[in-house]
Amino acid sequence: MSLIVFEGIDGSGKSTQFRLLCEHMDKLGRDYTRLVFPQYDEPSSALLKMYLNGEFGSDPSDVNAYAASTFYAVDRYASYKRVWGKAYDQHGGLVLTDRYTSSNAVHQGSKLQGRERTEFFYWLADFEHQKMELPRPDVVLYMDVPIETAILNMRAREAQTGTAPDIHETGEAYLRRCAEAAQEAADFYGWHRVRCTESGSMRPKGEIHREILDILWDV
Repeated sequence: MSLIVFEGIDGSGKSTQFRLLCEHMDKLGRDYTRLVFPQYDEPSSALLKMYLNGEFGSDPSDVNAYAASTFYAVDRYASYKRVWGKAYDQHGGLVLTDRYTSSNAVHQGSKLQGRERTEFFYWLADFEHQKMELPRPDVVLYMDVPIETAILNMRAREAQTGTAPDIHETGEAYLRRCAEAAQEAADFYGWHRVRCTESGSMRPKGEIHREILDILWDV
């Protein structure tokens, strides 16, 4: 097992669990590559930053799923070629990543419905993993959170940090479509669901972390 991906809608606690697994690997003394997508500090993110800042339209649907997917895919390709691809291909080194190709399925898949969404899922796998030759993940850990809880978590984070939401985060209708697309993508691609709430509240972070370790031990 070499490529482990954390995925989830905004406000799912995905980045927290990613951090906890990285800290766990540090304590074990494991060598690994830590990735976070998108790479906002790299030139390869230029088009996706323009997209998220609303320069191509104030609504995510102003850029179709296929075009927007290419922005993110190019950013990942640049990282693969410049940062981690050689070590991964030659040595099978462990790679942990917060978001990956799976994020296009969630965010861009939300712009489509029914058969069109399913066709997009097929196209996305072929485009990123066959045409662009990005490695397929060994495990995708999907942080499964009800949309209402995710929205509350996201708004609380924005208030605490003072960060302005991008066009993916401003509209709750869009976020709900993302949650729907994520559930379908999890079934389609066979992601491992990690239930992050119980009785309407977020489960303790440590409890979720231990479940993730159990999943990784078993696969």
